[in-house]
Amino acid sequence: MSRLLYRLGRAAALRPWRFVIVWLVLVGVVAGVAGVAGGSLHDNYTLSGSGSQKATDLLKERFPALSGADARVVVHAKSGKVDQAALASASGELRRLPHVSEVAPPQPSRDGATALITVRYSVPVTDLAPKPTLDKLRGATESLDEAGYQVEFGGQVPENVTAPGGVAEAVGIVAALVILFLAFGSIVAAGLPLVVALAGLGVGVSGITLLAAFTNVATTAPTLAMMVGLGVGIDYALFILTRHREGLAAGLGVPEAAGRAIATAGQSVIFAGFTVLLALCGLVLSRIPVFMTMGFATGLVVAATVLSAVTLLPAVLGLAGARVLRRRDRAPGATISAESPRVRRWAEHVGRRPWPWLLAGLVLMLTLAAPAAGMRTWPSDASSEPTSNTVRQAYDLLAEGYGDGANGPLLVAVDLKKVDQGALAGLSGRLARIDGVAAVAPPQMSPDRSAAVILVTPKYGPQDKEVTGLVDRIRADALPPGTEVTGLTAVYVDLSRVLSDRLWPVIGVVVATSFIMLMIVFRSVLAPLKAAVMNLLSIGAAYGVLTAVFQWGWGATLLGLPHSVPVSSFILLLMFAVLFGVSMDYEVFLLSRVREEWQLSGDARGSVSTGLAATGRVITSAALIMVAVFLGFAMDPGLIIKQMGVGLAVAVALDATVVRLVLVPAVMSLLGRANWWLPGPLDRVLPDIDLHGGTEPAGEAGREPQPSHA
Repeated sequence: MSRLLYRLGRAAALRPWRFVIVWLVLVGVVAGVAGVAGGSLHDNYTLSGSGSQKATDLLKERFPALSGADARVVVHAKSGKVDQAALASASGELRRLPHVSEVAPPQPSRDGATALITVRYSVPVTDLAPKPTLDKLRGATESLDEAGYQVEFGGQVPENVTAPGGVAEAVGIVAALVILFLAFGSIVAAGLPLVVALAGLGVGVSGITLLAAFTNVATTAPTLAMMVGLGVGIDYALFILTRHREGLAAGLGVPEAAGRAIATAGQSVIFAGFTVLLALCGLVLSRIPVFMTMGFATGLVVAATVLSAVTLLPAVLGLAGARVLRRRDRAPGATISAESPRVRRWAEHVGRRPWPWLLAGLVLMLTLAAPAAGMRTWPSDASSEPTSNTVRQAYDLLAEGYGDGANGPLLVAVDLKKVDQGALAGLSGRLARIDGVAAVAPPQMSPDRSAAVILVTPKYGPQDKEVTGLVDRIRADALPPGTEVTGLTAVYVDLSRVLSDRLWPVIGVVVATSFIMLMIVFRSVLAPLKAAVMNLLSIGAAYGVLTAVFQWGWGATLLGLPHSVPVSSFILLLMFAVLFGVSMDYEVFLLSRVREEWQLSGDARGSVSTGLAATGRVITSAALIMVAVFLGFAMDPGLIIKQMGVGLAVAVALDATVVRLVLVPAVMSLLGRANWWLPGPLDRVLPDIDLHGGTEPAGEAGREPQPSHA
């Protein structure tokens, strides 16, 4: 493959405008088709076989008015009571809004100072434009606002409104540009990785919109894909650019240096990207549509950034010529050393005393991971929003006027084809006697009287750890066959359990497939095993830091959260797949260089320090860029993206410091020649892949043609 990549990179540098034009056309065509034929984003949290899903399906069939989205209008009088006539007038306006199927009678609080109007829609929340729908709710209740009442909005529709994006991406791009300039000392060299990464993002994100035309794609998928794609895209271009600059400094012409860079670092980029794709494919095992589409969407962007790195980057390198070097580095006789003497000295120091450093590194990583033992995962709700947000104010008003459980009512769906209608009174009585139930509303009959719904208000808020036990007690002690419980809280209980049950199969498959791929690439058993263990340590430490920052509240306020919150249920599975793939990138680049030195010298310990020294600067720069990009996304208003940004930044930082500078040299020094041991039977059947060979096919050396800029 290196021979093919060499020819590709050299051809792109010789005829750069052809490749640039192809990419411009590709970006424009994909974006244009996505704008015309692309679909809209939809969250699909279907949990086949769960109790909450069975109840939801029954509601869709028998209670069409209850099957769509909902919104809650919370009206509060700063003094006195809310006027019933004003509420009735506003309810009439709400009934005339598009897609509204039902407006429940206003429900006053005990003191009359607060009133709740529940608005139900005939379509799911993903079929409603969030911001315009919320604006229509505000317009319909304008009379209440003019009368001096405080009017706030909660429920699915208002909670689906997200703050404008773009800030996180901008922060990451600016930080990456600064780091690249400090690393290369050239504006041209600093800008090229960004241009290449953004081109890949353009194709990938437009591809996500096209994907949404054929299947449900989660609303957070594009943001997650951009976060990962921006980080890996810049890093991939950085690794190739570094190798290209080394070639120029060695006296190679631009096309030859570009060809060799693509044949060597470009091949490593392809394998690194393939590793990320393998890890993301593990999300298919979750069998939860929203996770599967997140994996597909992110994988699409990663594949596009790999393609841009190995085809567009050599073209722009051909256009840039020697300008990717500092002025002083272009002078005759100037040299560029990629090696870091400090990293070499450090690696040799660790190699001489591996046991103390190994134990110290393990103690640090395990200490950081320790809080994860007490991690509580739970989806976020309106109580996690800033106090200035209308959904948070609606949440607080409901909790104050009706109790915490009013923000997370449970719906008991009864199939009257399986349960006698006369048993409804007894069922309501049993529900009312269950510990943790605050109130039980009278049964509501479906239009054809074939089903009933009983509204149960818990004593606990949706994020309270007691709600899980309450849902379990209701299911075990009160519900006869033909009866199921749903509602947002019950869905959360089922979702958290499904994710917990499917985490370990995903971990097993992702680790196993990554191990096999690295074993093929590096022809070793212990080196990929060590890489897998190190990645698991990094992920465990990231989980621990997430628990301390968010659940313990050590950094919640700094990240714009009003108080401590549980770690989102989506994080464990999603972050593992993304992080395992991203962390493997550094292993591919590092181990490929160490193996190259091992094959040249046969010195097991010396090859480790030489490989670390050769990759020290570029991996450090790459890690800094990734950390900056991920921390930029920690500013995103969405809790899932915020937690993902923090977790990925922590893991990459630990991977580039503790793992790469302490654990890797210590373990590889202890293993010595065993690092590259491969059993005889495997040695005979595994292909021999040379990540650093084939830079120049025989017969193609000689006079160096100059790149065409016309």
